[in-house]
Amino acid sequence: MSELLRYIAQNLVDQPDQVLVDTHEDESGLTYTLHVAQGDTGKIIGKQGRTAKAIRVLMAASRTEDHRARLEIAEKMAAT
Repeated sequence: MSELLRYIAQNLVDQPDQVLVDTHEDESGLTYTLHVAQGDTGKIIGKQGRTAKAIRVLMAASRTEDHRARLEIAEKMAAT
């Protein structure tokens, strides 16, 4: 799943080398945190959240195990 998220995000953003997917599992399921470069967050979210919603639908459709999966979108801060 994380490879799918990375592939989709890299094809949407201006800085594909900055895309990183973290996975965290707890009792409620898996949480995928998608980190993108500062300024690319809007491209992942899309107008009125449509792109993020479409990504979540793809995640649900490609799910093979019976667990819940959540997507969080985080913006990487610029290095100082």
